[in-house]
Amino acid sequence: MAAESLPSSRRTLEWLLAIQCLSMGAMEMSGPFWPLHLRTLEQMSDFRFAWVSMAVYAGPMVMALCSTPWWGRMGDRIGHKPMVVRALLALAATQIIAAFAPSVIVVLIARLAQGALGGFIAAAQAYGAGLVDRPGRGSLMARLQVATALGSAFGPGLGGLLFDGWGFQVVNLVAAVVCVGCAVAAIAVLPRDKPALAAEPRPSGATTGPAGALVWGALRGLLIGIVLVQTGKLMPQAFFAVFAQQVLQADAAYTGLCYGATALGLCVAAPMWGRWFEAMDQAAVMRRVEWIALACAATVAMQAWFVDLRIFLLARLLWGVCLGALLPVFYALLSLQASARQQGAVLGWGNSAAKAGALLGTASGALTMAWLPLKHVFWPACAIYAVAALGLRMLRLKTPRQLTGAAP
Repeated sequence: MAAESLPSSRRTLEWLLAIQCLSMGAMEMSGPFWPLHLRTLEQMSDFRFAWVSMAVYAGPMVMALCSTPWWGRMGDRIGHKPMVVRALLALAATQIIAAFAPSVIVVLIARLAQGALGGFIAAAQAYGAGLVDRPGRGSLMARLQVATALGSAFGPGLGGLLFDGWGFQVVNLVAAVVCVGCAVAAIAVLPRDKPALAAEPRPSGATTGPAGALVWGALRGLLIGIVLVQTGKLMPQAFFAVFAQQVLQADAAYTGLCYGATALGLCVAAPMWGRWFEAMDQAAVMRRVEWIALACAATVAMQAWFVDLRIFLLARLLWGVCLGALLPVFYALLSLQASARQQGAVLGWGNSAAKAGALLGTASGALTMAWLPLKHVFWPACAIYAVAALGLRMLRLKTPRQLTGAAP
C-alpha cells in the first residue's frame, strides 16, 4: 500500500471497521429466520426440513472453507481492496436472489454461492494488515473481531423487527442495500492498495516464499489451534438453551442475558488483549495464550459445575473475556508468520480453519447432547480447550526460532 500519514491510516482503519460492522450486521439480519422462510416455500416432512435447514446454515460455511484461501491469494495478486468490494457486492447479490427465490432449491443455491463468493472478513483482515505496523496487528485483529461481534449483536434484533413488520423478503433486501452501500463506501474512502505479489518480487530460487518451512511448521500448528478454539467456542451453542432451561431452571430472559454476557466480555476485552500483546514478541504471546486457553477450560468447567445462576453468569462473562484473546491473537500470529506477498492467502487459510472449527463445534455439540446426560455436556468443550493449550505448548517448544518475533 502506498505510504500514508498516520492520521490518514487511522481514518482508513476507522472506515474499514465501520464497513465490517455494518456489513456483518446486515448478513446476520436474516440468520435466525431461514427455517421460518423455508416453511413458507414448500411443504416438507420433518426429516427433510431438518436436513434442508442444516444445509442452509452449514452450506455457506463449507463453501467458504474451500474458497476463502483462493480469494485471499487473488487479493495478494491484484490488491485486497478489490476483494473487499467484490465480496460485498457478492453478498448483496446473493441476498437479492434469496429474497426472490421461488423454491427451496434456489435458496440453497443462493446460500452456497454466498459462501463461495464471500470471503469478506479475510479480505478486510489482509487489507487492514497493510495499514498498521507489525506489532499493531494483534490490536487490528481484535478490533476487527469486535466490529464483527457488534454487527452480529445488533443484526438479528433489527432483522426481527423487519421480519415481524414486513416479512423475510424485506429483511434480505435491506441487507443487500446495506452491503451495496458498504461497497460504495469502500470504493470511495479506502485507498487502493498495491498488489503484494507485484510489489515484492519473489527471491530467485524460492519455492515457498520468505516463510519457507515456517508455513508448514508454525503455520500448520496455528491453523489447528484456530480449529480447536472455534470448536470449543461453538460447541455449547447447540445445547446451551436446553441446558439453561432444564439444568439451571432458568427462564428465557436469563438465557439471553448469559448469551449477551459472553459477547460483552469478548467485545470489551479483545482490544485490551490486543494492546497488551503489542509489546511482546511472538514466543511471549504464545506462552500467555496457552494460559488463556487453560483459563477458557476453567471458565467452561465453572459452567459445567455450578448451577448457581450468579456464578454461572459470571463464568459466561469471564469466558467471553478469555475468548477475546484467542481468535484475534491467532490471526495476528498468522499474519506475522507471512510476508506481505502472503497475507491474503495465509489469512484466508485462517478463516477457513475458523469455519472448519465452527462446523466441527456445531456437530460436536449436537452429538454431545445426544450421547451425554445434559448436566455433563460442558465437559467435552472444557477438554477441547485443554487440548488446545497442550498443542500451543508443543508448538512453542517445537518451533522456538520461528516464534521469536523476527520478520519472516
